[in-house]
Amino acid sequence: MINTTLCYVTRGDEVLMLHRVKKKNDINKDKWIGIGGKFEGEESPDECLLREAREETGLTLTNWRCRGVVTFLCDGCEGEFMYLFTADGFEGQLKECNEGDLQWVSREFLYSLPMWEGDKIFLDLLWADAPFFLLKLHYQGGKLVQAVLDGKRIV
Repeated sequence: MINTTLCYVTRGDEVLMLHRVKKKNDINKDKWIGIGGKFEGEESPDECLLREAREETGLTLTNWRCRGVVTFLCDGCEGEFMYLFTADGFEGQLKECNEGDLQWVSREFLYSLPMWEGDKIFLDLLWADAPFFLLKLHYQGGKLVQAVLDGKRIV
């Protein structure tokens, strides 16, 4: 299992999304996701978050919060413990990302974008300002076959 971060940066009613269209052999190819990535060395979750935000967007996050941990399992790839963050404070200017196209998207249109089925589960929790949660998402062949929220199966 690897450790990763995933962050949804908000600006009013908009969310900064990354359309993953630039990397080869990308499990997230053509999907819209938040920003983040794998831990390096002895990084803590927040250190990884801040580094990845700077590298992928050019932004320096000034206000963020860890909202939950998602265990992501998918046949054909290594499992992940994903530390899920939201951020609503930042400084700097957006830059081009080498992993995809960054775009501010209205929350109203967010779910119409191609994304992992399980992302809609944790996005609903984020938007409802749910307390810290543990979510396990298990995919087979790209289809969500199991979701367990705080020990209770929901899919």
